[in-house]
Amino acid sequence: MDRAGTGTAPRRSAGKTGYSLRCVAAALVLVVSGFSYLVVRDVGGIGSSHAITSGPSTGAQNILLMGLESRRDWNGNILPASILAALHAGSTQGVADGVGGNDTNTLILIHIPAGGKKAVGFSIPRDDWVNFAGTVGRQRAGKIDQAYGVSMYYEQEKLRAQHPDMGQDQLASLGNEAGRRAAVATAEKLTGVHIDHFAEVNLDGFYELATVLGGVGVCLNHPVDDSNSGADFRAGYQHLDASQALAFVRQRDGLPNGDLDRTHRQQAFLDSVMHQLRAEGVLSDLAKTEALLSVARQYVITDAGWNLLDFAAQARDLTSGNLIFRTLPIEGYATIAGQDANVVNPAYIKAIVQATLYPAPSPPRAQHEATTVDVLNGGDTAGLAGRVTAALATAGYRAGKIGDTGYRTTTAVLYGAGTSADASKIATMFSVTAAASASVAAGHVEILLGASATVPNISAPGQTQTPAVAIPATGPQGGAVSTRNGIPCVN
Repeated sequence: MDRAGTGTAPRRSAGKTGYSLRCVAAALVLVVSGFSYLVVRDVGGIGSSHAITSGPSTGAQNILLMGLESRRDWNGNILPASILAALHAGSTQGVADGVGGNDTNTLILIHIPAGGKKAVGFSIPRDDWVNFAGTVGRQRAGKIDQAYGVSMYYEQEKLRAQHPDMGQDQLASLGNEAGRRAAVATAEKLTGVHIDHFAEVNLDGFYELATVLGGVGVCLNHPVDDSNSGADFRAGYQHLDASQALAFVRQRDGLPNGDLDRTHRQQAFLDSVMHQLRAEGVLSDLAKTEALLSVARQYVITDAGWNLLDFAAQARDLTSGNLIFRTLPIEGYATIAGQDANVVNPAYIKAIVQATLYPAPSPPRAQHEATTVDVLNGGDTAGLAGRVTAALATAGYRAGKIGDTGYRTTTAVLYGAGTSADASKIATMFSVTAAASASVAAGHVEILLGASATVPNISAPGQTQTPAVAIPATGPQGGAVSTRNGIPCVN
């Protein structure tokens, strides 16, 4: 099968060379939002894709960040051997033979509400098996990271047949545009929300950003040594150079939760970059900021209708720690069409995204509308904390942290100052008694789910109750990345 140009044939088995670079796009967008008002002329060069019709650049908006797995640049040229070596990606001959692809191995959907003071990001694991939308060619389902590469490949095959003399640059440009349309449409179909803008970065951009920043600080719970990614790090806090940062976000093998742990690493990378931006003076260093914007102009692709200057005025505060990451849940693992994949429940994913991004307003005079509920899994059931959060959101409670805690046989409901009444109501849903706790923040209720916990039967005010749906799950739940001293510690 012809693998010339930037497209590669749809994959038939899971490879070991995938990675996600969406965190770099986010970092560059945050750089723009934090400093662009001082360097207007530099920001003007960012944004060149017409793959989607852009939405508003101010007010509430949804932004999809994509990291493209490709051993080629935007013009279809094979990346320099030095970068391929840093990636542990194989030889240039391997690239010519189609090693690697053009997959968006992990995507992140960021919702910025009107005002831009707070934002939430949902990471979408690359192995989620979904029905595609907007793709070119015959393949209608696959891992969500494949929608881009599938469309790019078939679009370029069609163009070669119709225009045998078309140059590599134009083939690459039109192929990438087809891939972007498919990636955005598929993410919209899975999450149920409209995407207003996107930002995309490739491997080259990741390496250049990490180089300009002088590397990143990370924290590992355990030492790792993985020859496939080149990750060889001790446990604890440490500083990684650009090459090591590539290995850090790439590693998949040898991690307890596989690709979900890698997703948390990518979130941790972005958190570390944001820490540098807001706490280490990067945005006050004109030379470094101009270098970062230079990387953005050269390596970042956004939709042409996205006015980054308008966006900057709204989103400048996001580098102050007001961006919270979560990971969309999976139900388990399966082999589908010969590939290792994540089994997901699209209806549930739509429900939790909707409840988090667009919560139904509480009824007038609702006493619990100011209570935030944090839910932590303490059993073996994956995704339960997310489902409990979505159920409580229908009753008007604010969604808080979703994550894991140590194994528990029973459920506990703890509460901070000002939430005793709501805590008592929530505790009755689990047939337990609420208890005050000095470790729970004021205005918060914390639910520690036991092994036998189930989703409570809750309906929004004025609605008829319906039986709760039990969703079986066997895989680990991806929750919020835990942090220590401001730096996320991950597997």
